[in-house]
Amino acid sequence: MSEVSPVIVTDEDHVRVLTFNRPESRNAFDRSLYSATAEALRNAALDDDVTVVVLTGSGSAFSAGQDLKEMAALVSGSTGSDAAKGFRGFMDALCEFDKPLLAAVNGVAVGLGFTMLAHCDIVIMSEQARMRVPFAELGVPAEAASSYLFPARMGAQRAAEILFTGRWVSAAEAVDLGIALRVVAADVLMTETLDLARTMSAGSPLALRSIKTLMHAHEAPFVAAARTREDEAYARLLGSDANVAALDRFESTGRT
Repeated sequence: MSEVSPVIVTDEDHVRVLTFNRPESRNAFDRSLYSATAEALRNAALDDDVTVVVLTGSGSAFSAGQDLKEMAALVSGSTGSDAAKGFRGFMDALCEFDKPLLAAVNGVAVGLGFTMLAHCDIVIMSEQARMRVPFAELGVPAEAASSYLFPARMGAQRAAEILFTGRWVSAAEAVDLGIALRVVAADVLMTETLDLARTMSAGSPLALRSIKTLMHAHEAPFVAAARTREDEAYARLLGSDANVAALDRFESTGRT
């Protein structure tokens, strides 16, 4: 029996779709998904036949964020540092990706599933999608430069409310917050996202890459600095009493 890939890669009309493929865990990121997604982004960046990339999820979720079982293993010391390296490798590939990057958010987006959207150029959301970042509940800091990008996208007070409370954000509110471009019916999400991606891919690939680089040049050093601060805070808090207790509560209630 062939091994199931954690990322499904499909191409059409110079558009590459990367589908997170761990539906049994709501596409939560473990070492395999971090590695596969980072590799897929780097391969797409190097492939001259790929002009635009779309991220989406299989099943009912976009991504439930960090795999909590793997986080618990990190806390207990039963796994090495590969998981942390996997996250950093994924974030490096995401931040370095210099082609237009779209997200078709098909369902729940929790933690990293939410924060990665601030790195996408355009986000289209299913009306069924909703998002949250339960960092305080898990006893960990903000991640993926969300401590910088959320205030930059949403405004300081709205970002503070979402980061501090971890409340659910609807698809419609994501548009109001500047995280998403628009909300569409679930059954046309991929059609509308791919139509937009194909329209974009008709342009000059070099011009598109140049435009994206110019658009993000001003914030790149701030994103890098935020990632460093967040990684340092994560190292301090992971395994703390608050973090261990929070993981126990999440596991007992089954919440993501």
